[in-house]
Amino acid sequence: MDRMKELIDILNNASKAYYQDDSQIMSDHEYDKLYDELVKLEKDSGVVYGGSPTQRVGYTVLSSLQKVRHDSPILSLDKTKEPDKLISWLGDSEGIISWKLDGLTIVLTYNNGVLERAVTRGNGEVGEDITHNARYFKNLPGKINFNGELNLRGEGIITFTEFERINSELGDDEVYKNPRNLCSGTVRQLNSKVASDRNVMFYAFTLVRAEGREFEKKSEQLKFLEDLGFDVVEHYIVRAEDIKDKIKMFSEKIEKNDFASDGLVLTFDSIAYSSSLGTTSKFPKDSIAFKWSDELAETTLLDIIWNTSRTGRINPIAVFEPVDIEGSTVNRASVHNVSVLEGLKLGKGDKIKVYKANMIIPQIAENMTCSATAKIPEVCPVCQGETEIRMLKEGKELYCINPTCSAQRIKALVHYVSRDAMNIEGLSEETIKKFADAGILDNYTDIYSIKDHPEIMDMEGFGQKSFDNLVAAVEKSRTVPLENFINALGINQVGLSNAKLLCRNYNYSIEDIVKADQEELKDIEGFGEVIAHSIHSYFANKENLELFNKAVGLLSFVKPAETTDKLGGINFVITGDVAIFKNRNEVKALIESLGGKVTGSVTSKTNYLINNDVNSSSSKNKKAKELNIPIITEEEFIKLTE
Repeated sequence: MDRMKELIDILNNASKAYYQDDSQIMSDHEYDKLYDELVKLEKDSGVVYGGSPTQRVGYTVLSSLQKVRHDSPILSLDKTKEPDKLISWLGDSEGIISWKLDGLTIVLTYNNGVLERAVTRGNGEVGEDITHNARYFKNLPGKINFNGELNLRGEGIITFTEFERINSELGDDEVYKNPRNLCSGTVRQLNSKVASDRNVMFYAFTLVRAEGREFEKKSEQLKFLEDLGFDVVEHYIVRAEDIKDKIKMFSEKIEKNDFASDGLVLTFDSIAYSSSLGTTSKFPKDSIAFKWSDELAETTLLDIIWNTSRTGRINPIAVFEPVDIEGSTVNRASVHNVSVLEGLKLGKGDKIKVYKANMIIPQIAENMTCSATAKIPEVCPVCQGETEIRMLKEGKELYCINPTCSAQRIKALVHYVSRDAMNIEGLSEETIKKFADAGILDNYTDIYSIKDHPEIMDMEGFGQKSFDNLVAAVEKSRTVPLENFINALGINQVGLSNAKLLCRNYNYSIEDIVKADQEELKDIEGFGEVIAHSIHSYFANKENLELFNKAVGLLSFVKPAETTDKLGGINFVITGDVAIFKNRNEVKALIESLGGKVTGSVTSKTNYLINNDVNSSSSKNKKAKELNIPIITEEEFIKLTE
């Protein structure tokens, strides 16, 4: 099974490189050889995973999720925080102890080896049919070597690594608070491409029924599921005397895990005994959940410090008198955002209670004095630049709007070399960090002096060939469309789309763009006061202008090819996930190539809002409905272009 999963990853990465990135990481011969190996393994084992390239089919788009009533209720578990209660509960019996994964419970049904249905837990009695998405879970078999009906339960999760990757690709107003919320939002998407792109994992924890098979123990059932190709939740057979050691073992793994958990589950191993116990009105009697006790410690809040991230977000951090919690000393905790700060009514000298969420992350549980004296900074604590509060998905967030803030330097450089900006290959974020630490890169104009730093060849990961390739990529980037360069500058609110509007409005005149006053800029269709202020402020900054002029002297700008006017005079806003196009930028590029315009917000001048989830309760959908602006899907948009 491991070899099959390895081959699926290798082949899918090769396909992505070839079809999406216009690169080839292996020969056709090698690809065919590995593909044939995978086909043989699937045939021999009878197991076919949903992400296998041998099963690649078109994505499914639904108009809504169907409600499905479970054959039997999925009850919540009774809970305890006391290890001794687990010991007395198990008594003289054998049990199975396992992770309680923090994701989304899903019920799967297979018929004659083929995945037939996947349903969320919902309210325990009625769930939602998510079969179209489950087929794309990264590790879930679409076919198994089993005749008859098979019914099982498990947890859908998204790892911390994947969570961070996905959030980094979303807009600030779209990011998810935690992996569980992301997983829930992903599996309930109407378009299966979203689930395919987000690498949802499934871990089985209960076999409900396997037609024609009888088992005496649940551990045997889990082994049976493993043999069929399912990943099963980590578990151990225990007796009462083992429980405390196993709790300790699990607790030591928490900080190293790439997945979220909210405790453990203990269940009787004997199926007959479990069945004899029945249920209460709320809980099954054969299983119990263990949650680590939140060890609370009282302390005094010393200060709220504000930390500027590379994205410009300024995060509040509570600093308090050191306290010992869960075996370590802590003296600070994230307050997350302005909304949480205000909700806790924090201020210096407040008496607070702190704990470690899931034994990992320090959190403030309670403010006992609620002075509410903490001040929200008006300037960035790093660069002293202007700040602003933005209302995002998770509440009010504070941002530094100075693009030259030193705390944002690395991120700014990463953006400068990105695909929709200067498109310089070989300058990853890690490489940029390395060069910045070595004093090679301080600002974006330094990139064009990389050729003068042969010492790079002595750095880890570099040699003559990689250095030459990097220099060639930098030199190639010197000829670039002006709008890409404007986008690369990282001016707040000015992405590639707005950069194109800016360049077109001033007929690609660099001088006119730099000299434009705020009132002029505000009158550009799709801009408004915020964008106008951002552009004007950027070029009014002496340091920004000096770097800009230096870069202009190093680059050659090309005008875009002439476009058609099929969508001339039509204004679009794009939101939500896309399925037919690779990303939103592709949609924007097509609109603009046909003479249309793309803006970031819905106004009375908007002609269409493109959103595959036409029934979404997002702010953009609500605004479009208020203004009677049509909300169209990608497919409907494509018809406009034909």
